[in-house]
Amino acid sequence: MEFSDLEQQITRFHQRIEQFQHYLRKSLPDSKDTSTEAIAELDTALEELNVAVEELHIQNEELLVTRQELEFERQRYLELFEFAPDGYLVTDARGIIQEANLAAETMLDLRRDLMAGKPLIVFLTEADRQIILSRLDRLACLSLENWQSVQTVARTHPQKKQNFHTLTHFFLPNWEVTLTPRKGEPFPAILSVSGEYNSQGNLLRLRWLIRNISQQKQTEQKIREQAALLDVATEAIFVLRLEDNQILFWNKGAEQIYGWKAREAVEKTWSELWCKEVLPQLQEVRKAVIEQGKWQGELPKTTKTGREIYVESYWTLMRDEEGKPKSILVVESDITQKKQLEAQFLHAQRLESLGSLASGIAHDLNNILSPIMGVAQLLPRTIPNLEQSHLELLKILENSSKRGSELVKQILLFTRGIEGDRQLVKVRNLLWEVVTVLEQTFPKSIKIHKNIPKQNLYLVRADITQLQQVLMNLCINARDAMPNGGILTLTAQNRFVDRNLALKHPDANIGHYLVVSVADTGIGISPENLDRIFEPFFTTKERGKGTGLGLSSVFGIVKNHGGFISVDSEVGKGTCFEIYLPAQDGKIKHANLSESSPSLTGEGELLLVVDDEAAIRETLSFTLKSYNYKTITASNGTEAIELYKRHQDEISIVLLDLMMPSLDGSTTILTLKKINPQVKIIAMSGLVSYEEIGYSQEVQTAVRGFLSKPFSRDELLTTINEVIRI
Repeated sequence: MEFSDLEQQITRFHQRIEQFQHYLRKSLPDSKDTSTEAIAELDTALEELNVAVEELHIQNEELLVTRQELEFERQRYLELFEFAPDGYLVTDARGIIQEANLAAETMLDLRRDLMAGKPLIVFLTEADRQIILSRLDRLACLSLENWQSVQTVARTHPQKKQNFHTLTHFFLPNWEVTLTPRKGEPFPAILSVSGEYNSQGNLLRLRWLIRNISQQKQTEQKIREQAALLDVATEAIFVLRLEDNQILFWNKGAEQIYGWKAREAVEKTWSELWCKEVLPQLQEVRKAVIEQGKWQGELPKTTKTGREIYVESYWTLMRDEEGKPKSILVVESDITQKKQLEAQFLHAQRLESLGSLASGIAHDLNNILSPIMGVAQLLPRTIPNLEQSHLELLKILENSSKRGSELVKQILLFTRGIEGDRQLVKVRNLLWEVVTVLEQTFPKSIKIHKNIPKQNLYLVRADITQLQQVLMNLCINARDAMPNGGILTLTAQNRFVDRNLALKHPDANIGHYLVVSVADTGIGISPENLDRIFEPFFTTKERGKGTGLGLSSVFGIVKNHGGFISVDSEVGKGTCFEIYLPAQDGKIKHANLSESSPSLTGEGELLLVVDDEAAIRETLSFTLKSYNYKTITASNGTEAIELYKRHQDEISIVLLDLMMPSLDGSTTILTLKKINPQVKIIAMSGLVSYEEIGYSQEVQTAVRGFLSKPFSRDELLTTINEVIRI
């Protein structure tokens, strides 16, 4: 019955009471008490009825407002239900679909009117159907448990009993299923359900929420792939929490570079991993990242084992959804080996520059020493009956010039391209010769140990004299490093240089090497001097006790032989030099020494001497004349060409300095060869070898002999004799 109908009945009842009251007043006398009291009671009842009617009017208005609010809430619920992005279903206790929203209709590809009455499980895979059925059983059990708990609360708290007369809900946790729409591909979804019960504990209906998580799954897969890439990366990648520098993420690359496993590093702060010496610099970097958003540069770090390394580091400030800084992403690469190679490369460049400078100086010095040596050897022959004291002085002069020449050669030996007479060498025999010399000359306080296999050592292609110089220089340095005695150990062994070792040395190649090591138990080399030991003129010995050229010569000879040097030294414990020489295949050829030496005296041949140094021209002319040769001289290439044109038929040999101003040696040689293709030229230079100058093959084939200044009288005469006989 509507409230308006009730109101009409009350109005009609009110009218009838008024009519009855009017009737009583007319039909009953006024004197009777009973009728008067009845009329009074009716008046009171009528008044109360009027009040009740007013209250009903007020309640009616309140009910209308409440009804409007409920209708508004109902409409809003329907809109939320209908247009929610997630699918909503309402089923009975058995899982039969009763209602569905638009999202569910789209997901399952079926109209709602056709969906009604179907079991929910028809849209699930076989495996998920079993899960749904077990959940429904669970909900049935929960209805009884829920009702029992409600009754318990009602008994213990009577004042709350009224709260349980309405429907009660119970929710189960979410679980992941695969939904199979009528058409289309199955898709992953999150399914959650709540049960709705009445006050008697009976399960009335179930409300299901369906959330399509295909996009979420793709995102998760992408994140997993990205995480896998982060672990595959060789760079160290980790994340620092901004507020306390705690490590939140640590990839496999970081494990390999620093040695700490992810379980050891995560949740630790950087001060717990890296030594306090690097923390101030890390704090500066952190400050720069906060101010600028990123930072890039090189940093010193330490590994778990305490090894010091250098890393190329990239820091990026990470922000949250609101744009507030929350963490720092760090990507680092180990560049320790790169730094070492750069240092070695710069060291090699420095040596190369010094070598170029030394080459120029050596040329000039040799030009100065040449006439000194020539005059010292010539005077005893040209001036007879010299006093013994004068002869001794000339011998001192000759020996000093020879020593000066050897010193210049040592300067040049560490430069590139200087080669001597190369042949296959058995290093074992050479080592035993060196050991014999050492045992005879070294103090008895130095014990010499040998670790030299008797056979199967690789052969090397080398200049025996230069290789002997390398070994003697290293052994002498070892002796000087042990003033109070010690142990000198010489070792030879075959070794294969792999890629890792080759990367540590710019001059190394992958392949087989013969390694000769010279180790001592001496004072060692300090780290600050270790990078400079191969520089020319660098020495830690007292003034007058070392030229600083020994190790630079060793470096130059070994490098020129295609090898490289490894040095390991510790102060107070000793030093070990390892000489790596490329292994060679072949058989050793022995020189034929039975050939008799020819006469050094000429037969009146005419020689053209070309040199821009007047002292050298005069000394050579005087020497040659004293050995029955005739000479004409020229001070430059132009003069030499003119003289050769006039005396071509008479000149047997041209002695030509290669380093002259104006018309240089190369142009002069080619011009002379055009004049006479059979011209015989002996080249002279203050450099160690003719090939060092780098002339073309055509120029080199025109030269029949070469003299390195300063050269002795015997070297000069022997070379001339050999060229004349060609």
